[in-house]
Amino acid sequence: MRISYAPLALAAALFAAAPAHARPADPVAAKQILMDSVAIPTVAGRGKVPELAAYYKKVLTAAGFADGDVVITPMGETATFAATLKGTSDAKPILLLGHMDVVEADAKDWTRDPFVPVEEDGYIFGRGSEDNKFDVAMMVATMAQLKKDGFKPKRTIILLLSGDEETSMTTTRALAAKYKGAEMALNGDGGGGLIGEDGKAQYYGLQAGEKTYADFTLEVTNPGGHSSRPGPVNAIVQLSNALARIGAYHFKPQQNELTRAGMPIVADQVGGEIGAALKAFAADPADAAAIATITADPEYVGQIGTTCVPTLVNGGHAENALPQRATANINCRIFPGVAVEAVRAELERVIADPAVAVKTDPDATASDASPLRKDVVTAVTKAVHARFPGIPIIPSMSAGATDSLHFRAVGVPSYGVAGLFSKASDSFAHGLNERVPVAAIPGALAHWDSLLRDLSKQ
Repeated sequence: MRISYAPLALAAALFAAAPAHARPADPVAAKQILMDSVAIPTVAGRGKVPELAAYYKKVLTAAGFADGDVVITPMGETATFAATLKGTSDAKPILLLGHMDVVEADAKDWTRDPFVPVEEDGYIFGRGSEDNKFDVAMMVATMAQLKKDGFKPKRTIILLLSGDEETSMTTTRALAAKYKGAEMALNGDGGGGLIGEDGKAQYYGLQAGEKTYADFTLEVTNPGGHSSRPGPVNAIVQLSNALARIGAYHFKPQQNELTRAGMPIVADQVGGEIGAALKAFAADPADAAAIATITADPEYVGQIGTTCVPTLVNGGHAENALPQRATANINCRIFPGVAVEAVRAELERVIADPAVAVKTDPDATASDASPLRKDVVTAVTKAVHARFPGIPIIPSMSAGATDSLHFRAVGVPSYGVAGLFSKASDSFAHGLNERVPVAAIPGALAHWDSLLRDLSKQ
């Protein structure tokens, strides 16, 4: 086992040694930035996000960024980060998105210390190595190299890093509000490429939409009383009936530009019964047989409409008392373009019991999918095919949520265009022994360099 963790000086020296001509950033320097990033435990509650932001600022100022072009804004125990590479025109800027925070990791469960970056067997291990510090490090390295090259984009490029994407997204909302006039956002925390277990590239996912994350609380309240004197109503029973109705309910299937374009390509990749169903649904969203097959598959059910599932239940206050209150959390992943309030109203109709109140989490934010812009598709296709000629580029919609959600909500088209290609068996984001392949670094740097040069010149 070899632990590799060098100070900032090494990364800065490697950048300084690079000749000033157009080329992707140095993979050795980029790897060091990634490992230095992993070594800073940016978990909620530890107050380490500002430290990581300061580290990134040192990397960029060492590459030639003016101090005023890299702004760190504290927000409680976390912070936002904004680095600006000024353009030659007043055209709306391009934003790069990523997040500095990571989910917690219990060291006793890991094979290695999650916050001591380790390079071993061709991988870099550590919490956040995949989510999201790999692509953040690649973006920081690319911005540094562009500055050293003297690159002058037509459109200003602004690297924005949030500090609490994994929790409340308060910093994300602040950034979205401040930069809502941007031309587009390119997110390193979405999309990316899949490598088969045989080592061959299979496809690249261009993420242009996400389902809205929304929680709803079901609540039933009763007067309660002694358990020896049960009456005709019981809060737990009423809640249970409501949950059973929700569990048996399926929202109306839907499709949009992304699923219509992406499903036939995915169908060819996966084949078999599910492949046939995906292709049939893309052609006819009312195909009952296709809907039944897709609905039964957890991998794809989220691609054809809104889903709502109970995730938490709480009720009663004593073993020998009738419950005075029973509540449940319903977690919904809402199809792009569908209003949160419309889903709340539909849940009420499904429950069909006025004694069950349905309350919406005030933090729920809806956003529609972004259009498949020709310039974005062309630039992504060029960057990906330079690495893996001819592989499918699949427009995709994520069932989860990233920072893009809040930028789309304020009208900024946002695209998940991560540079990471990896095997499905190597993906341990949020899990034990998270890792990324070292071999993915050079290609990811070329990917980001190509995207930024092409999209910022328009």
